[in-house]
Amino acid sequence: MGNNNLISSKKTYYISIAILAGMFFIFGFVSWVNAILIPYFRISCELTHFESYFVAFAFYIAYFVMAIPSGVLLKKVGFKRGIMYGFMLTALGAFLFVPAALARQFEIFLAGLFSIGTGLAILQTAANPYVTIIGPIDSAARRISIMGICNKFAGIVSPLIFAALILNVTDKELFATIESGTLDIVTKNAMLDELIQRVIVPYAVLGVILLFTGIGIRYSILPEINTDEENSTEDTGSHHHTRKSIFDFPYLILGAVAIFLHVGTQVIAIDTIINYANSMGMDLLEAKTFPSYTLACTMIGYLLGILLIPKYVSQKNALIGCTIIGLLLSFGVVFADFEVTLFGHHANTSIFFLNALGFPNALIYAGIWPLSIHGLGKFTKTGSSLLIMGLCGNAILPLIYGHLADMYSLRFGYWVLIPCFLYLVFFAVKGHKIDSWK
Repeated sequence: MGNNNLISSKKTYYISIAILAGMFFIFGFVSWVNAILIPYFRISCELTHFESYFVAFAFYIAYFVMAIPSGVLLKKVGFKRGIMYGFMLTALGAFLFVPAALARQFEIFLAGLFSIGTGLAILQTAANPYVTIIGPIDSAARRISIMGICNKFAGIVSPLIFAALILNVTDKELFATIESGTLDIVTKNAMLDELIQRVIVPYAVLGVILLFTGIGIRYSILPEINTDEENSTEDTGSHHHTRKSIFDFPYLILGAVAIFLHVGTQVIAIDTIINYANSMGMDLLEAKTFPSYTLACTMIGYLLGILLIPKYVSQKNALIGCTIIGLLLSFGVVFADFEVTLFGHHANTSIFFLNALGFPNALIYAGIWPLSIHGLGKFTKTGSSLLIMGLCGNAILPLIYGHLADMYSLRFGYWVLIPCFLYLVFFAVKGHKIDSWK
């Protein structure tokens, strides 16, 4: 069965794209709210910078732990039923925020975040290959860009919505009082309990929405797909039938490393920026807008990708250009050191270079994925799981950043971006072409 037979009608095709777009919106909404959860938990659970980045670690390490089991699950129960189970696990994680807030136990929050990450690992293992094979491979970056716009638009609005639901205009004084060290233990604990319990209603409502969304998709007209059959034609007449495992595809392994480093740089540029803004004298109410600026730059990148790829610029050349731009902007984050006023914020220029990283990051993921997964044939599901495992870069690299930030300074921590982008330039120029380990 080829791509022409995957979708039986244009109506089904467009509805399927809409369902996938909705899923990517939900991925973004649930994922990028971590940008404000990190500083929020740092205050309300009295954490160091390093400890606060366990929010990202618990959330994204699930991608590493559960990616292969997710592929096995999808192979056993099918994509649609697997998607329903993914949403159920994500809903369970949201519901765990209720007892976590009542007990003000960071460990229970981490369990909830791990459950959410596990659900999203299943959902993304299903959704990413679906988007890739639903049409011609040479326009996969365009479809991924469309999904990325939905994902990053959700990322723009989710911290703002979350902040509107849990933060009050008087919280600047509350945070200052809590961190002043002048309160007795009983009064301080009462304030912290009130602060953390504000998450109960938003996450309870989110859990209900996730649960019903999963059930709705299970019984929707979204067609089942068989990636083994969809890619079988790629093996015809090729030497790929002699390969025994995914490790016989060097470009896939190198692509998984590229995904690991890329998503790590992406989450650092978003999830650390509020704390970085705090270090420049901005309170949480002002700093909450900075993740949205980064994601707005990402959306601009996606829009350009949709307009230019592949008609004017190939996926490969777009990837090369974006990795080089990302490397240059990273140097700007580390070295630019003068004050400017922009968008009503008076801050060091380096934070706006960090915002600008959202632009090249938009098309790096969209470039790496199709270059890494093409021609895998019967290994497509497993290869997809391996690339999803690479998303654990979101868990590891923020911890490295947090460790450097605690040891030296928040700004020094951004040195971690430089080697990441150097490797990404290598993959874009040469790594994706390597077809043999010999």
